[in-house]
Amino acid sequence: MTPPKRSVPATKTRGQSSAYTAQDITVLEGLDPVRQRPGMFIGSTGTRGLHHLVYEVVDNAVDEAMAGYCDRIIVELLADGGCRVDDNGRGIPVGTVKGKGKSAVEVVLTTLHAGGKFGGKGYQVSGGLHGVGVSVVNALSRRLDVEVAREGFLWSQTFERGNPKAKIKKGKAIKRTGTTVAFWPDPEIFTEDLEFKFDTLAQRLREMAFLNRGLEIRLIDERGPEEVREDFKYNGGIVDFVKHLNSSREPVTKRVVYFDAKAENHEVEVALQWTNAYTESVFTFANNINTHEGGMHEEGFRRSLTRVISNYAKAKNILKEKDDALSGEDTREGLTAIVSVKLRNPQFEGQTKTKLGNTEIRSFVEKEMNEKLAEFMEEHPSEARAICNKVLSAQRARLEARKARDLVRRKSLLESGSLPGKLADCQTRDPHKAELLIVEGDSAGGTAKNARAREFQAVLPLRGKILNVERARLAKILENKEIQNIITAVGTGIGEEFDIAKCRYHKIISMADADVDGSHIKTLLLTFFFRYMQPIIEHGYLYVAQPPLYRVPFKGKVHYFKNDEQLQAFQAGNDGARIEPQRFKGLGEMDTSQLWETTLDPDHRTLLRVTMEDAALAEEIFSTLMGDDVESRKTFIQRNAKDIRFLDI
Repeated sequence: MTPPKRSVPATKTRGQSSAYTAQDITVLEGLDPVRQRPGMFIGSTGTRGLHHLVYEVVDNAVDEAMAGYCDRIIVELLADGGCRVDDNGRGIPVGTVKGKGKSAVEVVLTTLHAGGKFGGKGYQVSGGLHGVGVSVVNALSRRLDVEVAREGFLWSQTFERGNPKAKIKKGKAIKRTGTTVAFWPDPEIFTEDLEFKFDTLAQRLREMAFLNRGLEIRLIDERGPEEVREDFKYNGGIVDFVKHLNSSREPVTKRVVYFDAKAENHEVEVALQWTNAYTESVFTFANNINTHEGGMHEEGFRRSLTRVISNYAKAKNILKEKDDALSGEDTREGLTAIVSVKLRNPQFEGQTKTKLGNTEIRSFVEKEMNEKLAEFMEEHPSEARAICNKVLSAQRARLEARKARDLVRRKSLLESGSLPGKLADCQTRDPHKAELLIVEGDSAGGTAKNARAREFQAVLPLRGKILNVERARLAKILENKEIQNIITAVGTGIGEEFDIAKCRYHKIISMADADVDGSHIKTLLLTFFFRYMQPIIEHGYLYVAQPPLYRVPFKGKVHYFKNDEQLQAFQAGNDGARIEPQRFKGLGEMDTSQLWETTLDPDHRTLLRVTMEDAALAEEIFSTLMGDDVESRKTFIQRNAKDIRFLDI
């Protein structure tokens, strides 16, 4: 069969410019910019952006907790689709803002970059530094009600799509203080999904409770036949966080190492524990914000960790003079650590706040780590020796892995240039346009090679399921032929040599069968990329194809469905008609035109981009599902069975 004609993604060309005058300039006032471009403020108008609205309101309440004025936050998912967040903090100020003629409540809710976190004395430490949080929630809600208990009275005001319906109203006398914000997301903005996910919110709120020792956060769901409620309060703070992350692992030491320290403008908390795992799990936070790109606080932690353990191992003659020096990679193998700093004037890189730039925090964290970790090791010699033995075991494994990596590199150079023989590469050398289709099996690989657009689509067939990297050290992983082929094809290298700039494809697509085995293969691939090529996920280069499971000819047209639910819905909508679905056992059963039309054609296919908003949550899921603890895995599956789907992490 002759493959169908392929369409290459079009390149835009510059046409003649039309008239462009001052009349074409539009000035957006108030909250109009938020409604015009919501993605700039909340990331997307999909599920993630919807939940971001809740996080923005909760973050304000948590800022009150960090300031020492709030110890209870209640988040309620209302039966009518709204969300209510109540705290017992000081309450938003209700007085009139000088020069505005409006109450502080109205200014905060209707003005971008307005708040008490821009150098005033309201907050010494705060996560929300851009002042767009609650005003953005107001702008993107069809309705928002705010109640403030302050100055002996209850004050209230209502807004619709960001606009106040009336001035703030003074109500009954009341003794308590606090703020209650109830909002209903606007269906004009959130056209995909208006339903809050209980589990998604629970994960985020649990993390906030871990980071704020003693803070009680309650999540209530009023939407079902029975109220569902979950409470989060951890008097152990980040020590409990580490124990939670290590619940499915075997610790090397029973004790979680913990210390904290304070200075005039900043403070640090560190909790760490080594386990029998082969990967590191270090998570950093600044003012409760997950800095998944790290920053100066993480640099200080890493520097000190290697120095303290090396010095101790040498002083106790555990590490001999003739032995190779320990690397940071050695000291962090199997380590689970939380580094949480709070500082007066954090310098984040951009609106996303994913990397901390304050240089003074690096030396502060490093100095405190040097002192406190060394103290712990001297005071607990048996646990210190267990840590050193774990680190030396990791060092031996690293040296073995280096030999294996060198062997893989030499082999690659000897065999067909530097690319695996099974790779059918694409013609373009522009990584922005190039796609790598990772396909299960030679049969599906053969069909994909014939169906693809050779200009920009490369195909790499895998032989069955790759190794579960969660249960193996790097040396063993590098012996796996299929993983060798992936590493070589992608081009970035791995471990110490990893370089995202050398990535040969900016779309790496996992293309497995639409069945249980296919889902397992996708999970194994995700685990590998998460553990050893995580920047590929962070840069948005990893995708999952959505091939159909069923083909249904009906009334002269062909319909494709990717699961039983879609097929059943189609059957229900055509009650009484005779439907004869064809079930694909695998991608190899499709002919080239079918595979192109459903899975490969950029104009018609559906791809899921793999994202990782919360690294700690991703860490917990991978450890549970792919680790050795069978009971934890069973519990996770039973708890989430009703919501089983491909996880967008």
